[in-house]
Amino acid sequence: MQSLPPDLWQAAWLTVRLATTATIFLLAFSLPLAYWLARGASLWKDAIFTAVSLPLVLPPSVLGYYLLLALGPSGPGGWLARISGAGQTLAFTFWGLVLGSVLYSLPFAVQPIHNAFEAIGPRPLEVAAMLRASPWRAFWTVAVPLAWPGILSGAILGFAHTVGEFGIVLMIGGDIPGRTRVLSVALYDYVENSQWREANIIAEGMVIFSFAIIFLMSLLRRRIGRYQS
Repeated sequence: MQSLPPDLWQAAWLTVRLATTATIFLLAFSLPLAYWLARGASLWKDAIFTAVSLPLVLPPSVLGYYLLLALGPSGPGGWLARISGAGQTLAFTFWGLVLGSVLYSLPFAVQPIHNAFEAIGPRPLEVAAMLRASPWRAFWTVAVPLAWPGILSGAILGFAHTVGEFGIVLMIGGDIPGRTRVLSVALYDYVENSQWREANIIAEGMVIFSFAIIFLMSLLRRRIGRYQS
């Protein structure tokens, strides 16, 4: 049996690293944002929620295009690079991929977490306030434990969506081996070069991974239903 090419392993490792890093940042942003959006309704919050949800319908190449302009030498990214003395913008770097992945996967993390916080209702937090718990303590000791199924769903969906993303990754990261070539981009390269064995390995792996994620989400929803009943 032939061994897998080193560049495929390299792309797989970079994909896992990117998805893990992006998921950490997604949770860091999504938890407070979803909690704030779930606490009452206003036109301002509806506008923010709409902006966060734009990647659900916006083509990845459009978001990638504007990010490329922003991160490139002619945009704010170039200005920040010159001010900080970094000498390089975030475009076509790993951290540029992280930023793009976080922005594009944000609604997949925010929406389930928002729904979980919204389902809690105001009563548990009112009880915590009556017991003189600070808003910060009530958030971590009451809201987060009660919303853990939605938080877990958001983390899983954010990770999976980052693994499968292609358009925005190619737009702002290009195809640099070891730096920005993730599995989705490697698959495109293999097909372009008629390397069907390697392309089949990636495609089959993606199908198995997608099936596993959907199956896991189905099991999680079942457990949530039992937990809530």
